[in-house]
Amino acid sequence: MNLKLVVAISLFTTLPMAAQSQNAQKATKADVQKVVQMIGGDKAKLQAFCDLGKVQDQMQQADEKKDTKALEALGQKADALSNQIGPDYVKLLDGLDLVDPNSPEGKDYDAMFTTLAKQCK
Repeated sequence: MNLKLVVAISLFTTLPMAAQSQNAQKATKADVQKVVQMIGGDKAKLQAFCDLGKVQDQMQQADEKKDTKALEALGQKADALSNQIGPDYVKLLDGLDLVDPNSPEGKDYDAMFTTLAKQCK
């Protein structure tokens, strides 16, 4: 899972909270490291993260097929998985929306999530 996918997931999982998250602050390297370590150190959170990656793949396929009904259902599933990972992850997703995935900073964050995703089976 790369940063672009994480950001795409965040669009689906945080849209209902958009009114609350107008004060979102840009994610920092320390924020990403903290959340990646938290997820990697907890088997249940790591499994939810890995499942979220699979849901993202399904969402991408549904989007390509223009299947809005499936996208909505998968978005709810992604939201539930994000909440299982925890509030720090959900908050980080808001901050990642403010990071350009093609910037050096975005590429660093992508590398951290890629390392985490490699733990998925």
